[in-house]
Formats: sequence, C-alpha cells, structure tokens
Amino acid sequence: MRARGWDALVLSGSDPHCSEYPAARWKQIEWITGFTGEAADIVITQDHAGLWTDSRYFIQAGIQLDGTGFTLHKTRVPEQVLIPEWIRQNLEADSVLVFDGSCQCVDAVTEFTDEYSVANVPNLIDVLWKDRPAIPQTPVFAIEAGETRASKLAWLREFIAGKDASGMLISALDEVAWLLNIRASDIEYNPMAIAYLLVTGKDASLFILKDDDPDPDSCATFDILRSQGIHILPYSDVELVLSEGFEGKLLLDSDTVNYNLWSMCSADVELCGSPVQLRKAVKNDYEIQGMRKAQLLDGIAMENFLYWLEKSVQSQQGITEWDAAVKLGKLRAENEGYTGDSFETISAYGPGAALPHYITPEENAPMLFERGLYLCDSGAQYGFGTTDITRTVPLGECTSLEKEDYTLVLKGHIDLAMAVFPEGTAGCHLDVLARNPLWSSKRNFGHGTGHGVGFFLGVHEGPQGIRQNFNSTPMKAGMITSDEPGIYREGKHGVRHENLILCKEAGTNSFGKWMEFETLTLCHFDTSAIVRELLGKAETEWLNRYNRRVYESLSPYLSSEVRDWLRDKTAAI
Repeated sequence: MRARGWDALVLSGSDPHCSEYPAARWKQIEWITGFTGEAADIVITQDHAGLWTDSRYFIQAGIQLDGTGFTLHKTRVPEQVLIPEWIRQNLEADSVLVFDGSCQCVDAVTEFTDEYSVANVPNLIDVLWKDRPAIPQTPVFAIEAGETRASKLAWLREFIAGKDASGMLISALDEVAWLLNIRASDIEYNPMAIAYLLVTGKDASLFILKDDDPDPDSCATFDILRSQGIHILPYSDVELVLSEGFEGKLLLDSDTVNYNLWSMCSADVELCGSPVQLRKAVKNDYEIQGMRKAQLLDGIAMENFLYWLEKSVQSQQGITEWDAAVKLGKLRAENEGYTGDSFETISAYGPGAALPHYITPEENAPMLFERGLYLCDSGAQYGFGTTDITRTVPLGECTSLEKEDYTLVLKGHIDLAMAVFPEGTAGCHLDVLARNPLWSSKRNFGHGTGHGVGFFLGVHEGPQGIRQNFNSTPMKAGMITSDEPGIYREGKHGVRHENLILCKEAGTNSFGKWMEFETLTLCHFDTSAIVRELLGKAETEWLNRYNRRVYESLSPYLSSEVRDWLRDKTAAI
C-alpha cells in the first residue's frame, strides 16, 4: 500500500456476482484474516485493520480474530458505525481508497467517488495470494422445473421491452440457474454455475466457459441450450462484450452487478432491480410438490438421526458433535435424489450452540453427554427441492433456564406458523409474532426470523424475509420461507427451532384477501423440555396437531423400533 500510495484498502467477502456464498477463489476475507463467517468486509489502513460483521458472528469473530491484528466492528446493533461512516471519520478527503471492483457492488464504490480519490484494482490481492484457487468449472446439467426456459426468457424479454431497453445482464448466479433451468456445483452447497447471462430481444448469451475442454455432461447441456438460441461463450468474454460489443440501452441489476463491469460498459446503462428474484421466489405447483417430497425424505433421515442420537448418548458410546454431523449426512445420502448438503451442518452442544453459525470441529470435537441441550441446524439439496431444518433436543436433564428458553423459542415459532394476515403484508410486519414471547420475558435474538429458500437452489434467497429490518416485499402465495427464532446465551447454551413454511391463500371476505402459512418440514418437536404452562391453548393444540401429522406422514417409512419411539415422542401433551 505504501509503495502504491494507497491510504485505505476496502475488500468484500463476496465474489464478482455479489453472492452470499463465494467459491474458494473469492474467500479473500478468510485468507487474509482467518475469519470463516459468511458475511464480512474489511478495511485496512496504515494504522488500522478492521472487520465488519453482524451479530450472528460476534462470538466467532472474537475468537478467530484474536491475535490477528484485526479489530471487530459490530453491525446490526444500535451503536454501529458502518464502513462509509468510519472512513469519513478516520480518513482525510484527499485520501486514496482502493477497491477490488470485481468483487464490489456498484453502490459500495460510487458513494465515495465525490469525496475521495477512488481506484479500482480488480483481483488486487493476486500479487500476495500466490496459490489462489482457480475459477471452478463443474459439470452443468439441465433440470425440470415446471416451466420451460423459453417461457422464462420470453417473460424477461417483456420486462426488458417495458423498460425501453435492448437487453439485460443477469449477474446473480441463482437467477442464471433459474432462468435456464440448469444446475452445477461451482460453489460448495449451492447448485449453481459461475456465469453471466446476457438476454436481448432476439437471443441470449451464457458466459460460462473457463477452459477449452468442458466435460461431456456440460457439452450435452450446452448443445441443448444452443439448439434453443443460447450462445455459449467464455466467462471472461463478458467484459469484451460490455466494453465494445453492445448497442442500445442495457439494464444491469443494481444489487448484483459488480463495479468493474459497470464501469467498463460502453452502452447506455440503467441500473434497476432484477425482476427475477421475486418471480423465482413464488414457486409453481411443480416446485411446491418437489419441495414437499424433499421435506418428507428429509424428515425420514432426521427422525432416524434423532433416534440414533438419543440411543447413542444414553448408551454412552462416546459420540461427539462431529460424529453426529457425519451420521446425519450418511442418513441423508441414502435418500432418493440427494445431491449434497445445502450448507455446512451446525452440530452444537451446550456452549457451542450459543454461536448461531457455529463451525463444528472435526478434530477434538466436544463430546455429547446425557444432559442439557443439543442443537442441529442442517439441510440438503435434492434434485427436486432444498431443505433447511433446525432441531434443538434435550439429551437428558435440563436446567430450568434451558427449559424456559426452549419453550419460549418454540412458542414464538408456533405463533408465526399460525399467523393469518391480510394480502400485501410484508415479512417485517410478521417478525414480531416470533419475538413477542421472548420480548415479554426481556429476551431476544440477533438474527432474522426467516429467509426464502430456493427450489434445488440457494438455501437463502430473497426478496422476501421475516426480520426486523424494513423490507417492503409482501408475502405472496407460493413463497417458501423459514421460521427460525432462537436464543443464545454465551458460554451456556443456544436454542433454535426451524421449519420451512409455505405462504398460501386463506380466503376472501368483506375485509379483503387473507394469507396463512402451511408448515412443510416434517420432524417432531421434543415435548419433554417444555414448560407447559408457558404455552397457550392454541399453541398446544398446534403442537399436538403438528406432531401427530409428523408421525402419520413418516411412520410408514420407519423401522418398527424408530416408529415406536416416534409414537411416544409425538404423544399429545
């Protein structure tokens, strides 16, 4: 930095597509700092190195940054000082700010251009990161999704024409996969290909090739795409096309296009929100049925796992957090259509569960004992759907505080699942339903209550969300969202209960149209840790109905031992 006259270096934890989960090549924050959380940005000056992340990672960051020279800056808290404000407080107006524009969204850079000297240096840490991984290129395959790619592209072209534009660059990886009905494994846990898609009024170009010799499966898929008028081009050619070869008005997604691409565009450019996110979030009947099947199969694996877990701990077999995670993965792998996990399994016991995004260690993992609470947050990718489920279960005797926390979180989960609300209601308006039981006891949690889940796509997707942050996107019929309140006591325990819920129409009357949720996830809630007087009548009835449905749905697929065990676990309270 001194040799180049740079006063501050700003790096994001994302990739050229502004993805939540980057491939190994773009895990620059982890490489520099050692912090493995999924959301972080860093600023390095001559006398300070700071990492900004949110409350999900405060404990983890405190541990991983210890001794690194990096200072933790907390976000999503009332006293937060975000990167733009911090820079203005600590750097003179004539300072030189350097960004890796290939991994920064447009707004993150342009807000500084009027006040500072801003330099864009793509891949700027290549000079230091000598063994930086290459851009991955895994087999690309086509899927059935209930709607043809021709239909989806025709719909997008209508949007483009409505904006008086000649084309649109789709830069979000999940949007490219959804539009073309293709999947790959370029990013761990995310069945997507690293690619751009340029759609015009008459054709489309997929920028995806990383070398000259793709595998045979990809070639077969590319032949299908070519037969439908889609050009297959090298990944890097997108820069050439945007800088030299596009005529007319071009639409770019303001949320996912990187600064580097935006700055080199020779065309008349309009930054706008992509319409794909909302349409992708509203699942069609084919996708909903696939998601139902995925939850059923996942429920079978979960019940077999929880039975094994309980019996193994009771027989003192020396089970660790890592052993449990491995066992669950093996059980899921036996299911039809399983292609892998949808994120890294969080297998956490006692104090480990107090970290919302705990990383289960493979070496020297904590042992599980016949007492206290164990939390497992996990999910799977199937060729017909994606799952995400958290169960917190008692392994034996629990303290009164553990039982209170367990019950209040479950109470909040149930209250959201039972919600009936007017059409047009946003998720941020529903968030309080899951928090109110905790707030009433002056307790809270720092993460969102619910996120969208894709159809054999990302386990996190927008545009809807159930969280305190204002988000005007209404909950629409067909959206599948998580319901996952929690509570975390550092050094003691953590509780989270999570199901996936489907938004549905609930009828119309003189007051308008109404919406409700249907719970899709199938896995019982353990009632042995419940403080029964904390649950109201309606909540108890919901819990009994849900547990009964779990038993009736899953018992035909379970062994007699597991079936008898589940019958007892789902007995009405």
